[in-house]
Amino acid sequence: MWIHRLSALVLLCAAPAAAQDAPATAGACSPGNVVCVELGLDGDGRPRYAVTRAGRQVLAPSRLGMILADAPKLDRNLAIADVRRSTFDQTWEQPWGERREIRNHYNELTVTLREKSGPGRDFDVVFRLYDDGLGFRYVFRRQPALERLEIVEELTEFHLAEDAAAWWIPAFEWNRAEYLYHATPLREVGDAQTPITLRMDDGMHASIHEAALVDYAGMNLTRVEGRRLKAALTPGTSARAKVSVATPFRTPWRTLQLGMRAGDLVESPLILNLNEPNRLGDVSWVKPMKYVGVWWEMHMDLKSWASGPKHGATNENVRRHIDFAARHGFGGVLVEGWNLGWDGDWFGNGEAFSFTRSYPDFDLEALSAYARERGVVLIGHHETSGHAAHYESQMDAAFDLYRRVGVPAVKTGYVADAGQAKVRDADGNLVFAWHEGQDMVNHHLRVVEAAARRRIAVNPHEPVKDTGLRRTYPNWLTREGARGMEYSAWGQPGNPPGHEPTLVFTRLLAGPMDYTPGIFGMETRAPGGVETTWAKQLALYVVIYSPLQMAADLLDNYERNPGPFQFIKDVPVDWEATRVLNGEVGEYVTIARRERGGDDWYLGAVTDAQPRTLEVALDFLEPGRRYTAQVYRDGDRADYRGNREDIVIEAREVTSVDTLTLRLAPGGGQAIRFVAQ
Repeated sequence: MWIHRLSALVLLCAAPAAAQDAPATAGACSPGNVVCVELGLDGDGRPRYAVTRAGRQVLAPSRLGMILADAPKLDRNLAIADVRRSTFDQTWEQPWGERREIRNHYNELTVTLREKSGPGRDFDVVFRLYDDGLGFRYVFRRQPALERLEIVEELTEFHLAEDAAAWWIPAFEWNRAEYLYHATPLREVGDAQTPITLRMDDGMHASIHEAALVDYAGMNLTRVEGRRLKAALTPGTSARAKVSVATPFRTPWRTLQLGMRAGDLVESPLILNLNEPNRLGDVSWVKPMKYVGVWWEMHMDLKSWASGPKHGATNENVRRHIDFAARHGFGGVLVEGWNLGWDGDWFGNGEAFSFTRSYPDFDLEALSAYARERGVVLIGHHETSGHAAHYESQMDAAFDLYRRVGVPAVKTGYVADAGQAKVRDADGNLVFAWHEGQDMVNHHLRVVEAAARRRIAVNPHEPVKDTGLRRTYPNWLTREGARGMEYSAWGQPGNPPGHEPTLVFTRLLAGPMDYTPGIFGMETRAPGGVETTWAKQLALYVVIYSPLQMAADLLDNYERNPGPFQFIKDVPVDWEATRVLNGEVGEYVTIARRERGGDDWYLGAVTDAQPRTLEVALDFLEPGRRYTAQVYRDGDRADYRGNREDIVIEAREVTSVDTLTLRLAPGGGQAIRFVAQ
């Protein structure tokens, strides 16, 4: 069978395909000959691709193709008409990120498939092969028989060659992406969102996702049978097709990241590398920062978004937050509930929101000026209740207002049940849409581009999934897109101890998450409260990456606890380098990061409900240099079920040849700042 020849493939300059009879297969390998792909055709002319890593089959032959609404499907009676190969190697610098420099080194294989009869339509399948995985996409030229694509479904498959454990959340359910992760055998996966993370018996890890999701429907995965996963596009607003585009057109990349340990997936830059470079030009105005906000008090039912005696977004309360931010070195203050529309059923009626008019007890212009005088900025808030059409009718005016008063970042929200977002169709009619359907994908990009024209950064909640577009649009700083900390305020249940070490190896493989850590008030409306220790809350600032990081708790809790609060004040949000020192999906992880433009390192370690002792070599530190390790660790009695506030703060001298023993309590963690001497 043709797949067995993959391990022998080398990148030699083959004679052009046009000079040969139609080849039966085409293949290529990554620059280090680690990951290889081969595309072949069966007896009916149906294309299949297969993938190996280090000579070992990862994907068995897996189907490719498209089902169209207005033309025969692109699936059978195909021949390989052309094969092209190229190599690319470049190192580029992130304006902000988990690391400053990223190498983009790949070999590319482009295979042209053409119908042997009938209209003779053709299309390309383009593979980019990296040593840490691959991406592939469909590319369609404009041609008489293919002027538009009305895509009902992709036939794309990922047929795993081995059994595996899988971590996944369900697709096509009401609560968007805000679910606890299932940990099941691969053969028990149903309809799953991406990224989905897999671990084979010998420790090989894989993640299936997508990159550069533009003008297309988000991809989910449906297990068809056995170990075979098939692409399942998010429905659109038309019953006819899930995607409607004119040719020429390129689909998003379908991605497969591979590594022999869970940390390899976290360290992989593949998703970012498959996106286009920065299109915005000078983005020095995009400022990563830590922030506080008028937010947690609403989730704790101490304040309200709506007007009245409990209104949180008052001049007095916001000034208090601004003064606190200025006193403790925070860059921003988020204010939710400032604008008209929160009274009544805002969840079900986004048409009530005004994005330019505030409640009488909130003066946007005066408060923004008050903040600027103290070296702080306001972070705006636009909740839409999923009513994208209503938001777009005011969006330009809203961003103009923020630009005029000096608000450089906005948190947007799309709180609505899945399938209940609202957009306008081609005829201007108001219709319902899925959060990751083509219409909402395009809406989010319009928001990001409109914000960029005013030099405003964007942080969407209830968003479209992250597919690495922050490289192309660096003002797309972060997003939610998973079960965040607010579930520990009121969830039934709240977030369990294993949630965060699961997110690191699943949701966070897609990109940054505004998880909003830093809670010291452990008793909440959730039945178990906040199921972590204080030390774990501190460690989350390193473990869960976001260039916008919130100190989410009530200000009084920070004022009363200056010792642990010091780490939140010190920890950066922008990084020079990142190392994953250890970890297993859903169990534990330790990550070290060096601050951007500085010499200090920061370490975060978190565990699930099990106590753990981890040995961590400090070889990431600069050799020959001494550091003061400022340690924030679980006390001897610490436990997420009680004594969560038991924390020990201590210091010791270390060097790169030392090894630290990290003792993590049940549901606990440890945070360390390594101060270079």
